Amino acid sequence: MSNFFGTDGIRGEVGKAPITADFLLKVGWAVGSVLRESGSASVIIGKDTRVSGYLFESALEAGFLSAGVNVGMLGPMPSPAIAYLTQAFGATAGVVISASHNPYHDNGVKFFSSKGVKLSDDIQKAIEKKLSMPMVSVNSATIGKAKRYGQAVGRYIEFCKSTFDKSCDLSNLKIVIDCANGATYHIAEDVFTELGASVTMINNTPDGYNINRECGATDTLHLQHEVIENSADLGIAFDGDGDRLIMVDHKGEKVDGDELVFIIANAWQKRGELKSNTVVGTKMTNLGIRNALTDNGMKFIEADVGDRHVMNHLIKNKAILGGEGSGHIICLNKSTSGDAIIAALQVLEIVAKSGQSLFDLKSEMTKYPQVLINIKTESKVNLNDSKLLELIGTVESKLSDKGRLLVRESGTEPLVRVMVECADNALATESAKQISEAIQSM
Repeated sequence: MSNFFGTDGIRGEVGKAPITADFLLKVGWAVGSVLRESGSASVIIGKDTRVSGYLFESALEAGFLSAGVNVGMLGPMPSPAIAYLTQAFGATAGVVISASHNPYHDNGVKFFSSKGVKLSDDIQKAIEKKLSMPMVSVNSATIGKAKRYGQAVGRYIEFCKSTFDKSCDLSNLKIVIDCANGATYHIAEDVFTELGASVTMINNTPDGYNINRECGATDTLHLQHEVIENSADLGIAFDGDGDRLIMVDHKGEKVDGDELVFIIANAWQKRGELKSNTVVGTKMTNLGIRNALTDNGMKFIEADVGDRHVMNHLIKNKAILGGEGSGHIICLNKSTSGDAIIAALQVLEIVAKSGQSLFDLKSEMTKYPQVLINIKTESKVNLNDSKLLELIGTVESKLSDKGRLLVRESGTEPLVRVMVECADNALATESAKQISEAIQSM
């Protein structure tokens, strides 16, 4: 039995297995067949703005219908919107066609349960098993039906606004918003302007090919420039499917997910709103943020990389706030999944209530210099190689208690990531280079 699910659904290059129309047809049938085992079922399908979304939307729809599952089509919608709307429309599951922060030539599919959270490992295993079986359609009498939901965008906009304290006044804030030419392009402006902010929009004209291209949460240079040019108070960057948030302060400096989680945690703790007094991060969470959280009396819990793992630790520890430096931020008291728009609203609420700038808020902690090297791989790399492990041990002894080293395979791309954090930037750079060169020579 093949393992198609990565850290965030099934993802890859369009036209290459498994991201082909025939396979996603079968995925729809397999997921639908598993859902039908518990009785009648319905799903909703949303997508980002990639040109291949049209193809895979049709393929998944046909697969679900052939399994006897009713389908609601939503069109372009952020991933977290699907998590919310799955519950709002009473669907058995929600489906997102997206490759998140990847370029347009990639695509993928991920799923939410009826409760608006990622599918459990057990359900994923059942789907994997079904994919190894021949595809057999239900009879004509039980084929599913499809319809389009026209009110989905408006419902999601109102939901986002409901997570913001209406007593706060954003009328004094001038904001630049970068939609990465992705799924928030027709939503973000309404959310923030209706709450009173003065908004300048950039990268909100998707053409199917420009999603995440030199813009959005993965490339903030354009946003940083526009914040300075417009004398804005801050900038907000989303990724292609709207589940990652990176911000820019009034000085044009990037504020990443780690820093934003600290800002939210610090404010919520002072208000007595941080449940369990706990914050969940990942192996990639900056050492400076970890130290700042513990210095301020909060407990930090480390999860594996990926929002599914962060979510699992949040639930296990009865906590409400977690996230990653990449911009996945989960506010469980506001939403069932990582939602970039909702996370941004929490930061703006803190800015409004505190009277402090985003720059001032992030200055309450100090990030350690971090060097991250991504190594493209053609095949699987043996990270347990004895010589590599020996070198890692040597590097870690040099870093001692001044820093840390992490070597891991990406769950979404054919990459090995080498990350070094250290108070000494030169040592961090040297250490990362040593490990990277060793991996490249393997």
